[in-house]
Formats: sequence, C-alpha cells, structure tokens
Amino acid sequence: MKIAVNTRMLIRGKMEGIGYFTFETMKRMVKSHPEHEFIFIFDRPFDSSFIFAPNVTGVVVPPPARHPILWTIWLEYSLRKFFRKNKVDLFIGTDGYLPLSIQAKTLAVFHDINFEHYPKDLPFFNRIYYRYFFPRFAKKADRIIAVSEFTRKDVIEKYHVDEKKTATVYNGVSDAFAPISADQISTTRNKFTQGLPYFLFVGSLHQRKNIANLLRAFELFKNTTGSKIKLVLAGAKRWWTSEMEQVHASMLHRNDVIFTGRLSFEELTQITASALAVTYVSTFEGFGIPIVEAMKSGVPVITSNVTSMPEIAGDATLLCDPFSVESISNAMQQIASVKPYEKHTHRKRHSPREGFSWGEDGGGVWGCSTY
Repeated sequence: MKIAVNTRMLIRGKMEGIGYFTFETMKRMVKSHPEHEFIFIFDRPFDSSFIFAPNVTGVVVPPPARHPILWTIWLEYSLRKFFRKNKVDLFIGTDGYLPLSIQAKTLAVFHDINFEHYPKDLPFFNRIYYRYFFPRFAKKADRIIAVSEFTRKDVIEKYHVDEKKTATVYNGVSDAFAPISADQISTTRNKFTQGLPYFLFVGSLHQRKNIANLLRAFELFKNTTGSKIKLVLAGAKRWWTSEMEQVHASMLHRNDVIFTGRLSFEELTQITASALAVTYVSTFEGFGIPIVEAMKSGVPVITSNVTSMPEIAGDATLLCDPFSVESISNAMQQIASVKPYEKHTHRKRHSPREGFSWGEDGGGVWGCSTY
C-alpha cells in the first residue's frame, strides 16, 4: 500500500505539538510496517533525519503553508496536482487537514476543535478558515482518530459525523520524561530559578491556556503564603495578549515569574522533572500532553476540571476550576503545604491512564507539549 502523510509540521528545531506528534507517530509506524511505502509531503526543504526508514520518500510540494490562504492553495491546488501524478491508497492528515479533492482513502487526526467553542481566541482569518473547512474535513475523512474521548464526542456532536468512522487513540508520552536525581533537580533549579522550587507551565502562551488567571492565582498564592516558590512559564510568547501583559505588569511578585521562551527537548524534560508541580489550567484542551509528561516524570499536576483534562488526569491530579483564581491558588497552596519528606516519598513515577499505549515503546498516538 502507498501511504501519503502530511509532514509539513516536521521542521528541524522548530517543532510544536503536532510536529512532535507527527515525528513520534510516523517514526514508529514506518519501521513497524516495512511492507508499505510512505510518502512524506513537506511544504519546504526538509531535514534528512525525518526520513526514518528505507520505505519512506520525502517530497516537497510548495508553497510553504503557514497562513489560511496558503493552506487553501497547498491543500486544494498543490496537493491536487501532486496526487494527479502520484496515485496513493491512503492520505493521513496528522493535523486534521485533508485535501478535499483527493480520491484516495483519508484518515484525519483531530486534536481538538477549540475554535468552535472559543473562536475569539484565534486570529480572525484562522478562525474563519477552521470553522469553514474543518466540518468539511470531518465529512471527507473515511476515518477520524481523536486523541481523547472528549474530542471524539465533540467532533461527532458538532459535525454530525457517523460515530462508526471515529475512534479514540490516546496520546503517548516519550520515555525521555522520567524522574531524575536530586542532583539533577538541583542543577536545573539553579539554572532557572536560583535554586528555588517552582510551579511550571509548559506550552505556548495562548489565551486558552488561561495564562492570565494562572498569573492572578500565583499572585494570590504569594500574598497568602509568603512563599519563596516561583512560577516558570516555558514556552514562546506567540499568542501573548494585552490582558496577560496587564496582569503581569500589575503583579507585586512579577519578579518571581520566570519566562524561559522555547526550550530544547532535553531542557523540557529536565525542567518538567524538576518542578514542584506542573500547573496546566487551560480553559479548553483536546488532550493536554503536559499532564502525562508530568506524571511520567513523577511530578504532581494541577489541572482543570473541564473538557478533556479530567479524562486524561483521572484521579491522579489536583483538579480546579480554571475560571476561579481562588480555586487555582488553593491547589497551589495544597501542593506547597506538603512537607519535604512527604514530597520525596510521593514523587514516584506515575503512568498515564491505562489503555493509552500500544507497541513496545509505550506510546499511543504520540505527542509533545505545544510551544
């Protein structure tokens, strides 16, 4: 069988959530199925390290698609032209996007449809594109994989697709996330927070990640406890808003908020395993990869009680109301109140919820924190 895959998110040194998902998933898939031929379709020159096995051929189909207009040109003109010349049996849209004119079977991976619930969180043209095309992608797909049961049901309800063509395949988490030694924790904390413990947020600083309320909750936590604990925000300020800026600027304890920017993968694993707790209190998630990355690292998690997060977290985390500053702050106080001895004895390696994994590497549909 000849399988074409949208790999435009594989960009050396600049991968984000879906890029890591594509990388980890396809690296395993092509090696597990040498009997099939894979065509990786990039929208710009690619790094040869992404050609994972002899049964993979990489091709460049321009133009670079990083804007709604260019997405449309790439999918509906460039790929249509490519598939007229190159017949394939299956197209995999690792980001949910599908060329609507393709005659082959199609598989779309839906990570979430947050734009249907919080459209104003996205730039105007992005949300117009998503809300016009994603219902069509869902209808076009012969098979839809959702990364959580919440997302699967959301897609079925919003787009009225046949439930029989959908399936839930949970994200996995890299084995690079694991507990580390006390010396490694000390080194990492010295690097980022002058040796002090910290709450950690990992991801792009996007409005739906609830950064403003996280900052407000941390300020309340500091005012209430007088603690020396810091807050580390590890991710790019791609979607930094005026509200986030105003909240941060008004904080008495803003100097205890550390912005690391984008980190390397190795730094990400170290900063996660060294955290006092991961604070992931989004208003909407289709899965929430940092939750399971923290679990695998043996680190406590504070996360939201809405959308997919309770499903992913199970009973292994502190759940809070993301719309309540007091609720988030109270969870921080609970973590901070645990005695050092108790923290040490309870920082065992957690496993993601049962049923997440397939294959020898313990991965399901793989991902990494969105930057």
